[in-house]
Amino acid sequence: MENIKQYHKVLTIAGSDSGGGAGIQADIKAISACGCYAASAITALTAQNTQGVQGIHAVPVSFLKDQLEAVFSDIAFDAVKIGMLHSSEVIQTVKEALAKYPVKNIVLDPVMIATSGDRLLREEAITTLKNELLPIATLITPNLPEASLLIGKEIEHQETLAEYATVLGKQYNTSVLLKAGHFEEDTLTDVLYSFTTDTIHTFKNNRIHTPNTHGTGCTLSAAIASFLAKGNSMEKAVEQGIKYLHEALVEGKDYTLGKGHGPVAHFYKFWD
Repeated sequence: MENIKQYHKVLTIAGSDSGGGAGIQADIKAISACGCYAASAITALTAQNTQGVQGIHAVPVSFLKDQLEAVFSDIAFDAVKIGMLHSSEVIQTVKEALAKYPVKNIVLDPVMIATSGDRLLREEAITTLKNELLPIATLITPNLPEASLLIGKEIEHQETLAEYATVLGKQYNTSVLLKAGHFEEDTLTDVLYSFTTDTIHTFKNNRIHTPNTHGTGCTLSAAIASFLAKGNSMEKAVEQGIKYLHEALVEGKDYTLGKGHGPVAHFYKFWD
């Protein structure tokens, strides 16, 4: 009898984190933990640990093209998560691949600034990102510094997140998740603007006091892509992704790894 089982398949296009807490490594862990099959195309290698980024080595664009062609020509993906794209050439290459092999769900985490504060996107690439990729994304998930960079003004209060999420969504014809983690309050409210329904949805959680926040943006966007790949609505996928990250933060808050910002506990459901 023919085997008709199918995985829910997610491709992550992002940079590698040698410390394992963010980037491709965090994406693969999150996608796997959320019940999907993870494939990858690596845009750059970083010399990185819990304390920060010491160096970035770009993968040649021609080889990135080879990776994308290899996986897209063979595997029909249910979702794509896009992370670190450090140059205009890389952004254009990814856009061309997605034009050739359309995917229903594209979650774009516009990685410009790491949790450590390190700048990860070249200045000239920001305009290319805005013009080429943001308008074809299903959902974008910037952190506050990145959202401020996209909007052109600093976001100072949680109460304004709904307004700015709507502005970004209508500007780029995409759904937008604005995350409140950079604010100081103990109660944090993430805000989703759903472009397809033109509605606002809020997700409230208590702050988890922990140094282990490395890779939270990567983890969340990969988790949301996974839940979209499994057929959930945008609102449900975001709700489940935020729940997964919150629980991974709770379970990983008391661990010690390295001398800086440790990772979340991606496999808390499976590890004793």
